[in-house]
Amino acid sequence: MKHMQVFNTLTRKKEEFIPINEDEYKIYVCGPTVYNYMHIGNARPAVTFDTLRRYLEYKGNKVKYVSNITDIDDKIIKRANEEGITFEEVARKYENECYHDLEGLNVRFADVRPRVSDHIPEIIDIIQTLIEKGHAYRTDNGDVYYRVHSFKEYGKLSHQPLEDLESGARIAVDDIKESPADFALWKAAKPGEPSWDSPFSKGRPGWHIECSAMSRKHLGETIDLHCGGLDLIFPHHENEIAQSEGASGKEFSHYWMHNAYINVDNQKMSKSLNNFFTIRDISDKYGYEVIRYFLLTAHYRTPLNFTKEVIEQCKSSLERLYNAREHLDFLISASTGSEESIKEAANKAKEEFIAVMDDDLNTADALSKIFELVTVINTNGANQSREALQYTANIFDELTGVLGLLYNRKIDEIPQKVKDLVEERTMVRKQKNWARADEIRDELSELGYVVKDTPQGPQILVK
Repeated sequence: MKHMQVFNTLTRKKEEFIPINEDEYKIYVCGPTVYNYMHIGNARPAVTFDTLRRYLEYKGNKVKYVSNITDIDDKIIKRANEEGITFEEVARKYENECYHDLEGLNVRFADVRPRVSDHIPEIIDIIQTLIEKGHAYRTDNGDVYYRVHSFKEYGKLSHQPLEDLESGARIAVDDIKESPADFALWKAAKPGEPSWDSPFSKGRPGWHIECSAMSRKHLGETIDLHCGGLDLIFPHHENEIAQSEGASGKEFSHYWMHNAYINVDNQKMSKSLNNFFTIRDISDKYGYEVIRYFLLTAHYRTPLNFTKEVIEQCKSSLERLYNAREHLDFLISASTGSEESIKEAANKAKEEFIAVMDDDLNTADALSKIFELVTVINTNGANQSREALQYTANIFDELTGVLGLLYNRKIDEIPQKVKDLVEERTMVRKQKNWARADEIRDELSELGYVVKDTPQGPQILVK
C-alpha cells in the first residue's frame, strides 16, 4: 500500500507516513485549554488534523484519534476566582462551548477526549518514575521539576541546543530550581487553588506533564503522530518528549506535524490590537462552514491571513460548490443524454485529488482539483447519461466529504408549493407576464429557493 508523505517536524523533511501497526494510526492532538471561547487560531489545528484523520480513513486505514481537554490551568483558576465559582464550573462551561464550535465546524469528535482532572493518578505515576530515574527532583516546598540537563536529546524537536533555548526563551529564574531551564511537573497548592493529594505535596500538575500521561494511557508509550500548532513546538512538545522518553526509554512519537499561525489583516491576532476573533463571532455572521473552508484554502504549514475580503471570497467559493452539487442533482433528474465523458473527468479529479493530499495534506490544491471538476460539470454536464452523472456525483461527494465540506446540503424533497410556483413562473414567462414572474421570484426567495433557467428547464436551488 502506498502511504502518504508528511513533513515531520522532528526530521525537518517529508517522510512516508508509515504506522507502527499496519493500516492503523495512533494520533494525539493537543486540544484547547477551556477558560474562554475558542478563537480562530484554535480552529486551525482542529480542522487540519480532523481532515488528516478523514483522509487516512478514506484511504482505508484505521485511526485511533485522541485529543485532550486541559481543564486545570492558571487561566482557568484565575477566571474561577474572578467569577467566584469553582474551576470545574469554568472548565465544564467552556468545554461545552468548545464542543459546540467544533461540531459547527464539522470536526468529528475524537475517539477519546481525556480531561486532565481525570488523569491525576497517571500523572503522579509518571512523575514518580522520572524522580526514580533521576530526571526529576522534589523541592523543599513540594514542587517537582524536570531536570532538563539530564535528557541529552533536549532540543531535538525545535532543532536548537539547550543553551540557545535557555537564552532565547522567557525562563523564570527561581532559587528553588537547579537550573533556570527546569520546568514544573507538579505545583504545590497555593491558597484558593484546586489540589490533589500526592507523594510530593498537596497540589496540581504542571502543564506539560498532562499530555505525556494521557497519551501513554490511551495510545501507549510510542505513538505514530503528535500534532498541534507551531507555537507548541517549544516548550510544550519539547518538554513532552523529555518527560515521555525519560520515563519510558522509548521514542515518544515517530512523526510530528505542526500547523502555521493565523494573522488578522496581516498582523498577529491580539486583544490589544482589537483584532481578536472567536469562532463564535465569525460564525454568527458567516456560518461555521465558511470558517472550515477558509482554513483549508492554504497548505497547513503556510500562514493564513484572515480578512473580511478573504472570508467573503470563501463564502462565494463555498456557494459555488453547493450550486455545482445541486446542478448535478438537477442534471441527473432531467438527463436524456448518452455521453459518458464526464466519468473520465471525475476519475481524473479523484486521482489528482489523492496525489496532492498524499503530498503532505495539500488541501489548497485538493480544493483546486474539485473546482476543475465543477467547471466540467457546469460546461459539459447537459448531454451526459444519468449513470455517468450519478457516478460523478458520487465522486464529488467523496472528495468534498474528505475535506469535511458540504455538510449543510439540504437533500430533502422540494415542497410541492415551491414546485407549483416554479411551474406557474414558467407559464407566465411564456405569456411575457414579467411582473407576475418577478412576484413569484420574490415568493420563492422568501421560502428559501431560487430558480436558475437552463436549456433542460428551470432548476430549483436552495438559497
